[in-house]
Amino acid sequence: MRRLNPSLVVGGVIVVLIVLTALVSFVWTPYDATLVDPAVRLAEPSWSHWFGTDKFGRDVLSQLMVGSRTTLFVGLVAVGVAAVIGVPLGILAAMSRRWAAELIMRGNDLLLAFPALLLAIMFGAVFGASTLTAMIAIGIATVPSFARVIRSGAMQVMRTEYVLAARAAGRKPFPIALRHVLPNVTSLITVQASVSFAIAVLAEAALSFLGYGTPPPTPSWGRMLQESQEFLFSAPRLAVFPGVAIALAVLGFNLLGDGLRDRFDPKLEDRR
Repeated sequence: MRRLNPSLVVGGVIVVLIVLTALVSFVWTPYDATLVDPAVRLAEPSWSHWFGTDKFGRDVLSQLMVGSRTTLFVGLVAVGVAAVIGVPLGILAAMSRRWAAELIMRGNDLLLAFPALLLAIMFGAVFGASTLTAMIAIGIATVPSFARVIRSGAMQVMRTEYVLAARAAGRKPFPIALRHVLPNVTSLITVQASVSFAIAVLAEAALSFLGYGTPPPTPSWGRMLQESQEFLFSAPRLAVFPGVAIALAVLGFNLLGDGLRDRFDPKLEDRR
């Protein structure tokens, strides 16, 4: 039995803890995350407020818990949009004639020229800042990564004997893609989804920090960072807690993706 990769274990534990925090926030938080209480404004950490309160008197721990829900939701939908568009494009490019594949991939390169953050800012400026805008923009910006990775894997599958035999037997491209190609690139989709999730988490936090992401009063880690700027010296904890949460989320999904890559391709682990 193969031993578990440390990256997979550590990344999985971090991701599970974040997901559990988000799930718990649906049924319990120490306080209402949007409750404003000027009487305890900028309170230091205590038994009443474990992480203290912000400039509006809102409980920081409650905001972090609900913010994890927002971050995961945006990341999940954004990665879902990217996979639904990018995976079929990658398989189509691998199975198409050379000119069609070149056309698809050059369009992919054109989209790749727009970073996720820049594209999301453009969408926010045109359609207004909202969670939906952030999800769609991040998802579209992540499509090229899926298309490239899946095309590379699909081209390898297309050279296998069973696919060549299926083509020689006269099977149509769509059944071949559905029965032979897609199941054999599922591991690549899983790994890319994990890595893209980390990018989506970081992009959502950056958008909220700039005011183009999740609008108030819905808690967001990025906006918590933005609101803490004026208290960096008097109450640095307001920036430390959401900053650490974002860093842990990005680290967790990156480690998980790295571990899954080693798990699905043992040769990579052997070469380290």
